[in-house]
Amino acid sequence: MPDNQTLTRAELADRLNREIGLSRAESADLVEQVLRAIADALVAGQNVKLSSFGSFLLREKGMRVGRNPKTGVVVPIEPHVTLSFRPSQILRQRINGSA
Repeated sequence: MPDNQTLTRAELADRLNREIGLSRAESADLVEQVLRAIADALVAGQNVKLSSFGSFLLREKGMRVGRNPKTGVVVPIEPHVTLSFRPSQILRQRINGSA
């Protein structure tokens, strides 16, 4: 995959089809089931940890004051939950070419 491309659901399903031999429909369904399971866990307030890959972490942010950079007007930022991804050490090493 060239550096400027994004891996899509369809490409993941196609890869499963080629490498494992699942039908195209089964491959697409498997990708959807995995992504749905991850999303459902996050919506339920659970963090998701995938060994050797990384963790999807939910973090609650409290009420704070922000400022419009153009006008300088103070704007309250409501409390909310943010989602972040923290890659595993193994994935970081692979990305940096040292594994």
